[in-house]
Amino acid sequence: MRYVSTRGAAPTLGFDEAMLTGLARDGGLYVPETVPTLSPDEIAALSGVSYEEAAYRVIRPFIGDSFTDDELRGAIERAYARFGHAARAPIVQLAPNHFLLELFHGPTLAFKDFAMQLIGQLFQIALARDGRRITIVGATSGDTGSAAIEAFRGLPNVDVFILFPEGRVSDVQRRQMTTPDEDNVHALAIQGDFDDAQARVKDMFNHFEFRDSVNLAGVNSINWARVLAQVVYYFTSAVSLGAPHRPVSFTVPTGNFGDIYAGHVARRMGLPIDRLVIATNQNDILHRCLTTGEYRPDGVKPSISPSMDIQVSSNFERALFDAYGRDGKAVAQLMDELKRNGAFSVSQGAGEALREVFDSGRVSEDQTLATIARIRRSTGQLVCPHTAVGIAVAELRHDPAVPMITLATAHPAKFPDAVEQATGERPALPDRMSDLFSRPERVTSVPNDLSAIENLIQQRRRR
Repeated sequence: MRYVSTRGAAPTLGFDEAMLTGLARDGGLYVPETVPTLSPDEIAALSGVSYEEAAYRVIRPFIGDSFTDDELRGAIERAYARFGHAARAPIVQLAPNHFLLELFHGPTLAFKDFAMQLIGQLFQIALARDGRRITIVGATSGDTGSAAIEAFRGLPNVDVFILFPEGRVSDVQRRQMTTPDEDNVHALAIQGDFDDAQARVKDMFNHFEFRDSVNLAGVNSINWARVLAQVVYYFTSAVSLGAPHRPVSFTVPTGNFGDIYAGHVARRMGLPIDRLVIATNQNDILHRCLTTGEYRPDGVKPSISPSMDIQVSSNFERALFDAYGRDGKAVAQLMDELKRNGAFSVSQGAGEALREVFDSGRVSEDQTLATIARIRRSTGQLVCPHTAVGIAVAELRHDPAVPMITLATAHPAKFPDAVEQATGERPALPDRMSDLFSRPERVTSVPNDLSAIENLIQQRRRR
């Protein structure tokens, strides 16, 4: 199994090197040369097996000889051992033929744990083989950072630096990043928004002298292994509702496009997905692009669903690569236009290809709050604001004849202010995190300046 860059000018790599590299040296994102498929019988055989076994069967075809069967099985078992629900990703029914996929039972109460816990285990195996050390740098709008720190804290071969927008994440999200006390993890509050944080991370990857001097690696959703790990729960949830014998649809609250791109991969593998619906908040660049054909960031507007407060959706490049017939030069030209002109237009053919795969919708702040309140009244469920965005869009796009699964991406206690505003109830953290607000914090405020951030990383990383 080999991996190629979406911009067509980087070396082709095996799975392990693509995982450790993260961003390709031409600025593109790695994708598999070919997507393996599962037969209807193989998909049906996932019914009734453990989540770990399903993960092994879905992921194994993408790994090649990078990890042995025993290494992969062991990594998967360790990755999900600390999840708080035996099913790992259970589904609950919201309404007739509308279901919620609960992805918040991991160590940091968000869907990012499914990928990050597994990546942590796979990184450890790969690095221990040859005694390599790496420096992980990531940008987060809230959940990726805490999941990365939780997955890599204390590992001997890894230093982790996470950039988050200062004052633009929830208190719970911030404290999950700033309270771990291991000396290999560092929370950096950047004076800017998420797009600024993400841009500085990309700048570091494109500054090859710095990248090579610290052995830079990335675990943002630009990392293919992140996307791959998320493919699994599309299969487990769909099979539980009758796939492959009947199609299912998914609605995904998304900002950086990685989670819904994982659904696209599941569909290409053979999972009968009817509709893949992108759900956005007021930062609706993905919805606008699908609707108008123009990709034009217009500034991040802070919202009550901050993990979606993104205007530069990195993983959208992977979807563009597919829509343009896997033409790396065409994608590189689009990304150059975005850098030079602040926008680009999708060709008519590529736009039609995108709309064949993805549907989309947008939800306002008032609609989000109203959905949280209504779901509490009608089902007894408390949902986080991101999940509420997904539910509201799903209700607009749902074909009653096809089961709709909305991804519940975070525990409501990660965003207690929004939930309390909507319902009058303040959701409690699980018992295992009840002391979160009494733990001391460690955080460094940094300017939105590449040199300053690189200098800090050079000073603090372990030799």
